[in-house]
Amino acid sequence: MNHARSEALSPAVRAGPIKVFLADDHDITLWGLQRLIESAAHMQVIGTAQSRSELLNHDAAAQADVIVLDLDLAGEDAVEALTSLRQRCAGQVLILTAALDIEHHRAAVMKGARGVVNKSEPAETILQAIEKVHNGEIWLHRAMLGEVLNLLTGGNNAAARRPANPDAGRIASLTPRERDIVRVMVNNPGAKQFAIADELGMSEHTLRNHLTTIYSKLQVNGRLELHVYATEHGLGAQGWDGGEP
Repeated sequence: MNHARSEALSPAVRAGPIKVFLADDHDITLWGLQRLIESAAHMQVIGTAQSRSELLNHDAAAQADVIVLDLDLAGEDAVEALTSLRQRCAGQVLILTAALDIEHHRAAVMKGARGVVNKSEPAETILQAIEKVHNGEIWLHRAMLGEVLNLLTGGNNAAARRPANPDAGRIASLTPRERDIVRVMVNNPGAKQFAIADELGMSEHTLRNHLTTIYSKLQVNGRLELHVYATEHGLGAQGWDGGEP
């Protein structure tokens, strides 16, 4: 099974373990996931939830680097909680599901999930997916990645639905530091998040905070959409000053 991913899992030098929050309504799944994740020396489970309400109100979720989320939480659609979850939590969201509904997967990605992995995948694949989304990468089947890119770059009239006039105002609202971050992100699309942070001379935590603000200002959902938006508006150019595109 092919995925959009780079090299195999390799623990990097970190200030601490990847903090993972698990949201699934099955006790046995939570039990197995917790043991799998904690078997990796560079990962730590910091909390669990079994319902949408518990997820949105759990203090540990806001501290997580990665939230591993089942699409069905006690009969409730977790996709409907993604907007609120992303507003409250800075961590990346990885969908872990047994469902094969591609439309549902796509909806989750378009609302900000960084990837989708099936529960039937090998344990190593699940750990790789957590690692990759934590580093700011996308974890999707190549076919879905192509579809999402098509939607973001104009497929299905998505571009026609995007208001044209507000773009200049959104771009102008970026601070000089945020403009630098966008430029570096666009010019290093395959780089891991810690490498981007190092080039910018900041911590990963600070970079994630800046990205949350940038996503909000530009009204994009995550790194993939930022890359497409910034490329469309020429925001990766070396002398870009944030003026009208």
